[in-house]
Amino acid sequence: MRRQDTSGRTHDLVLYGATGFTGALAAAYLAEHAPEDCHWALAGRNLAKLEQLREGLTATHPACAALPLLLADSGDPASLRALAAGTRILATTVGPYLLHGEPLVAACAEAGTDYVDLTGEPEFVDRMYLRHDATARASGARLIHAAGFDSVPHDLGVHYTVGLLPEGVPIRVDGFVRTHATFSGGTLASVLTALSRPAAMARAARERRRAEPRPAGRTVRAPFGPPLRSRETHTWGMPLPVLDPQIVARSAAALDRYGPDFRYRHYAGVRRLPVAVGGALAAGALCALAQVPPARRWLSGRLEPGEGPGPQRRADSWFAVRFVASGGGKRLVTEVSGGDPGYQETAKMLAESALCLAFDDLPETAGQVTSAVAMGDALTARLQKAGITFRVVKDG
Repeated sequence: MRRQDTSGRTHDLVLYGATGFTGALAAAYLAEHAPEDCHWALAGRNLAKLEQLREGLTATHPACAALPLLLADSGDPASLRALAAGTRILATTVGPYLLHGEPLVAACAEAGTDYVDLTGEPEFVDRMYLRHDATARASGARLIHAAGFDSVPHDLGVHYTVGLLPEGVPIRVDGFVRTHATFSGGTLASVLTALSRPAAMARAARERRRAEPRPAGRTVRAPFGPPLRSRETHTWGMPLPVLDPQIVARSAAALDRYGPDFRYRHYAGVRRLPVAVGGALAAGALCALAQVPPARRWLSGRLEPGEGPGPQRRADSWFAVRFVASGGGKRLVTEVSGGDPGYQETAKMLAESALCLAFDDLPETAGQVTSAVAMGDALTARLQKAGITFRVVKDG
């Protein structure tokens, strides 16, 4: 690793996609919480919208009147290279990432600029590893995907839980996710894009497995578990085919603290069996419709990118993820919980991740790394201070 010297760059942090629904929430969070000496900027492709966003931020935070506005477009790689070269940290909300994300990843990897995004698209993450991990390792850039509800609560929740178990023993963890929330047009577009490409997603995963080194002398698994009834959480566990368990497994592969034999399974925790069955059927129907272009276009039109739930709906939303863990004769139940998972808390997680990379004392890492590997306890502490709860529910 040859980390490039980025200390003389104009900006500590740039938020790209700041005028989108989640981007604007992240900008508002940074306006409230970024340190006074943090040199940050807003970036996007529409100057008028950036000016409107800055004006809104300035109404409550007068110092934001001086925020730099930077123009860049995912279709203009030169503008993204200039963006990456001028900052230490680049946080992006511009998706679907399969369609718009790679040029910015490439620019950050080349420039030695730390990168964080909100993707929940497994194919995108795998392809970025295959194409840009080696370049980022050489430049010292940290490429961190899924720095929102996908997959910070699960990745850091398991990291927190493992730290409470004995060392050097086989560890088993099951995560059970419960939410009460809605989603935005951008999230819908990302989900439909990912679901429409099952063969490409499987091919990218195979290519990554062949290329990625395995942990020496250790076993790490994240199998697609069977449906089950959890006594500890009082829910039916329905397996979730999402990115989160892959992120957890990559953290476990990189960190010896997860033990010689680690397994993680990921579930939706549903209180009533009929609701669980109905949810599974609805998910299957969505997957089937996503394969048909006219149906996919119709679904995409139900909620346009840039649209999302209003303030009251976000205020009424919540999430809770419980982890049932065992290792070395100890059994443990922990929980990570917070408010609106898809937007308010996701914006908070993205912003705090960027601030953590910019200002905290962190381990020396580079390449495509997870939140737990790159930031671990430092980001957990930041999120706890910001109102996200990490707690032990049952010990023993």
